[in-house]
Amino acid sequence: MEKTKSAAGKFLDPEKIIAQLEIAKKSVVADFGCGPGYFTFPLIEAVGKEGMVFAFDILPQVLESIAGKAKLAGIHNLVAKRANLEKPGSAKLEDNCADWVVLKDILFQNQEKQIIIKEAYRVLKTGGRMLVVEWNSREFGVGPSAELRVDEAKLKELLVAENFSIEKEIEAGDFHYALVARK
Repeated sequence: MEKTKSAAGKFLDPEKIIAQLEIAKKSVVADFGCGPGYFTFPLIEAVGKEGMVFAFDILPQVLESIAGKAKLAGIHNLVAKRANLEKPGSAKLEDNCADWVVLKDILFQNQEKQIIIKEAYRVLKTGGRMLVVEWNSREFGVGPSAELRVDEAKLKELLVAENFSIEKEIEAGDFHYALVARK
């Protein structure tokens, strides 16, 4: 008899997703819409002590929590910053400074998807990559309503419109899909 997975495992496993990427040690990663740090802390591990992770969210209390966890864990290569990513330039990072940008479940929550994608493109180095994880279109009774979800084909159109090339699709569990796009 197969062991039942925990509910969190059915949704997303950040370590498994990150393991499918080619994030090099010493990389600079921008986690757009980091929330409670579900991907942030595994990303810190992936980049190593000489890398850097910038965690962005609009909610100050989320960022305070992440900063507190990092401090308690002795993590010094995390910068948590408040940003409204629907405003151009809101990340306040230099152009072409990041090796990776992560957008995990952020696009379905925002009206200005194109601005967020443009901001990711701006901060990425030439050849840099972006991981986008969104709810798939199948309705399971969990997650956002169907009309809020970003259809995978529509997302690909948005990315290509901003000069990203779709590099690959990766496994993201039962409820999400994930794409890697390159600048």
